[in-house]
Amino acid sequence: MSSRPAAGGTVRAVGRGLAVTAVLLCAVTLIFAYLNKARCAGAPFTADGRSLLFDRFKDSEVCYSDIQFLWLGRDINMHVFPYVNGDITPDGTLIGGAVEYPVLSGLLMWLGAAGADNDADFLLHSALLLAPFALLIAWMLGRLSGSAAFLWAVGPPLVLYAFHNWELPVVCTAVGAVYVLATLTRYSLRTRGIIAAVLLGIGFCLKLYPGIFVLPLLAYVLTGGEEFDGPGDGRGRRYDLGSAAAVVLAAVTTVVLINLPFALAGYHGWRASITFQQMRQADITTNSIWYWGVRPMFGDLPGSEQSFQEVVSAASPALILVSFVLAMWLGWRRFRTTGVFPWVGVSGAMLCGFLLFHKVHSPQYTLWLLPFMILLDVPWTAIGLYLLADLAIGIGVFRYFHSLGTTGEADVEQNVVLFGVWGRAILLVFFFFAFIRARPRHGEPEPPAVGRPASELVAVGH
Repeated sequence: MSSRPAAGGTVRAVGRGLAVTAVLLCAVTLIFAYLNKARCAGAPFTADGRSLLFDRFKDSEVCYSDIQFLWLGRDINMHVFPYVNGDITPDGTLIGGAVEYPVLSGLLMWLGAAGADNDADFLLHSALLLAPFALLIAWMLGRLSGSAAFLWAVGPPLVLYAFHNWELPVVCTAVGAVYVLATLTRYSLRTRGIIAAVLLGIGFCLKLYPGIFVLPLLAYVLTGGEEFDGPGDGRGRRYDLGSAAAVVLAAVTTVVLINLPFALAGYHGWRASITFQQMRQADITTNSIWYWGVRPMFGDLPGSEQSFQEVVSAASPALILVSFVLAMWLGWRRFRTTGVFPWVGVSGAMLCGFLLFHKVHSPQYTLWLLPFMILLDVPWTAIGLYLLADLAIGIGVFRYFHSLGTTGEADVEQNVVLFGVWGRAILLVFFFFAFIRARPRHGEPEPPAVGRPASELVAVGH
């Protein structure tokens, strides 16, 4: 096996001690994360199980969560099985159990509502359902990056967003794909690639974004990963077309097998989640550069809003696609220099492009990006600045909504939001390029046990 971890961006498993510590710290943080959201939940309730506290304090006290909000409006409170009898109206209203997320997230929402009669119970049940995924992420990051995993375990994003939406399972699949390639080195690269592709396919059925990582994974497997022993520039390498095809087939098959039962049982309800996202507009709730940067250029003349939305609907996917192509090209250039395709770094760069140019940039998406900051050796200063900008959004945007709804004046709060929007945007551009060139952020391996070779304790892979 090749020993070029620095050049190729290898992710390496290290000792278990730091991973255990990360899990324990994460468990404590999750308690605070739940208590933070639970401030908006509890008696008295309306007849349909909505906490009166929620509508009164969700913005002013910054305890809003999509989990609690969606107790109503998606038939979750009526325990309707998702998608099967659902549909979407011409004005974009989801009915009959349809939800706006891919099928596995909808299934998690339904499971979280089991036995719940109000939004407080729904929040608690959902938190119990989601928490194990956060702990598993902490374990995997601890094994791969050592003490850097503490950023996940005790960082502000987990407190703010662990139970804001259903993000933790999808993040777990993305980190799991990296973990499989890094640690299961007793299996062939093809086998590890297939397992990672299945995990990314499952992630696609949770929140879509891990699906974009299949392309860099394919390139990594195609080029032989770290297992080529020839020149560093990859000359003389035979591309493994069979393994690359197996990776694609595994990902596609996973997505089809998971979605097909829902599509057959209730096509309109299944399709409604896709239609909802297609119809969603870039507005004040989306925290994107489109609303805050491009919308003012269109003014307030009649028809300006429609023109703006048409531009965004065309420009957003086009620029996302360009960013994907650029990330893959830069990754291939890196491969030609080092002999190893940096699939983790390219995946992180593609995610940056998606977050930057997508018309919706919800606060909780920080949980998607955070593992790449931990896995790859990018500057801690840049990470700190990004988390500061994220706090400006994660807290400031709700204070902004509160001020608009009460006094109608929110100049200070708007400036905080603008700092968050543009701070994140600038740093996403930085991380786009930094991820591709970054070395792995290895932790220190534990000392080998007596009578046991160190090679059994440290697994080198990607």
